[in-house]
Amino acid sequence: MPPPTDRQDTMTQPVLFLSHGSPMTALGGDELTQIWSILASRLKTPAAILVVSAHWTTRLPILSGSAQPETIHDFGGFPEELYQLRYPAPGAPALAQRIKQQLTAAGIATGIDAGRGLDHGAWVPLRTLFPAADIPVLQLSVQPERCARHHFALGAALAPLADDNILLIASGHLTHNLGEYMRGKPRAAETIAFRDWVHSRLLAGDSEALFDWPQDAPHANFAHPTPEHFLPLFVALGAAGPEHTTEWLGGGWVGQVLAADNYRFAQVV
Repeated sequence: MPPPTDRQDTMTQPVLFLSHGSPMTALGGDELTQIWSILASRLKTPAAILVVSAHWTTRLPILSGSAQPETIHDFGGFPEELYQLRYPAPGAPALAQRIKQQLTAAGIATGIDAGRGLDHGAWVPLRTLFPAADIPVLQLSVQPERCARHHFALGAALAPLADDNILLIASGHLTHNLGEYMRGKPRAAETIAFRDWVHSRLLAGDSEALFDWPQDAPHANFAHPTPEHFLPLFVALGAAGPEHTTEWLGGGWVGQVLAADNYRFAQVV
């Protein structure tokens, strides 16, 4: 795990891409929660948190507008103690309306779901980052039928939120072949090649090289049989601005199969 840096950024808040791991990560004690604990000590307390979660997919971008979002246990076959966990953070319906207007002004049709709760793509990392659950949280969906450029534009329209002390967390996974994970397959060379290809381009600041990832990345279909866990990365890159620093926070592998890298982006102005 790389050490924290002392670099001072001009953004009020950075933009994060987090690989959220297995639901079991919510119980703590693994490498991801260690990474997030170190990150938590470096974060300024935000006024609100917007989570772009791989576990909410829609045809159009939708914001959650609940005043008191429920904790969604959107998984099955795990220990009962996981289903007892709650993350009772308040929602942010007024902020949802403001962001909707912001996206509409950018030419992005957006809706609000007043009943949507927080799925585990949001509350698993938030339990470590902000355990008091006292900061308003809302979510934004991803559109798996749309391309990386759509999600980058979505992030670019959200970039001004950082200057208002709103933390954007894009929650997905650097690789996510769930079939290989469920079958207990060993880490594949194809997955490693994809992870390294993406990682090198992120650290080089070459976001545009990632846009055509389904065609250009090695073994893209193997690393992501479906795209929803990769698309949040492009929202983060768009929100970080055209000039930004990239910091790798660490990662490792979930079940020795899923690449779980985490990144912190900070705008340079």
